[in-house]
Amino acid sequence: MSYQVNLPKTVQKQLNALPQELKERILKCIVQLQEEPRPANSLQMKGGQGFRLRIGDYRVLYDIDDSSKLINLRRIGHRREIYRDL
Repeated sequence: MSYQVNLPKTVQKQLNALPQELKERILKCIVQLQEEPRPANSLQMKGGQGFRLRIGDYRVLYDIDDSSKLINLRRIGHRREIYRDL
């Protein structure tokens, strides 16, 4: 059974601020999360604070709720800035 992805407005704004080519690449990976929420290029973050998906120099931070089959996207950004204020 596939998961549903929740894309909050704040994350949508972060995504829209990126160049079109990068945005398409990230969206493709987000769609793939619906079928495989823990792909090979994702890691669980320290302290159990969700997962991170690596897409080049960019990261997608997200949480997985297995009981309701829901993926909550938390942040999208450059690796240099993404972990600030967590």
